[in-house]
Amino acid sequence: MPYSLAIFDLDGTLVDSFPWFLRTINDVADRFGFRRVRDEDVEGLRHASTREILSRLEVPLWKLPAIARYARRLKGEATAEISLFAGAKAMLRTLTENGVQLALVTSDSEVNARAKLGEAATLFSHFDCAASVFGKPAKFRSVVRRAGLEPGKVISIGDEVRDIEAARAVGIACGAVSWGYAAPAALQALAPDYMFAHMDEIADAICRTPAKA
Repeated sequence: MPYSLAIFDLDGTLVDSFPWFLRTINDVADRFGFRRVRDEDVEGLRHASTREILSRLEVPLWKLPAIARYARRLKGEATAEISLFAGAKAMLRTLTENGVQLALVTSDSEVNARAKLGEAATLFSHFDCAASVFGKPAKFRSVVRRAGLEPGKVISIGDEVRDIEAARAVGIACGAVSWGYAAPAALQALAPDYMFAHMDEIADAICRTPAKA
C-alpha cells in the first residue's frame, strides 16, 4: 500500500525562502556575533551538514534559541517576499485527493507557515512547528503518534541533511528535493529513499510506491 502520511519541511521544500535567507543572514550574524557569509562561502555551505555549517560560521550553540526566535520574527515580516514553489499547491492537493494525510514540521512558527502556504494550509492535518535545529526527530515522532500510524506508512520530504537524519532516527522513509538549501550531492550522499528533481515527482512516488513493511 502507498504511504498514508507525508511530513513536509517548509523552507526550501515547499516555499522558496533561500533568496530571503541570503539577503538576511549577515544581519543576523552581526546581531548574534557569528561569522558573516560571503558570496564565495555559499556553495561550500550547501554541501555541509548542519553541524558543519554551525562550526564554520562559529555560531555559539547557546545562542541558537534566540537566533531562531529572531529569524521567525524576520520571516513574519517578509511573508510577502516568500512564495510557494511552482507546482507545490497542485502536488499537495493531489496527495490529499489520494487519501494521504499531510503534516508540516518546520523551524518556523505556525503563524508564519500558514501565511506562506496560503490556501494550501487547509490541506494539512497536522502542524508541528518551531522545531529546534536538531529537534525534528521529536517532532516527527509526535506527528506519527498523533496520526496513529506505523512508521512504515510515513514518509518525510525535506531539503536538508538534517531532514534525512531525522527521518532515519525515527525509522520513517525520506525523500529529498534538489531545489532547496542543501546541494543535491550532499543529500544523495546520505542515500535518501527518494531524490526528487521536480515537484511533480513527489505525488507520483508517494501515491504509487508501496510503503515499507
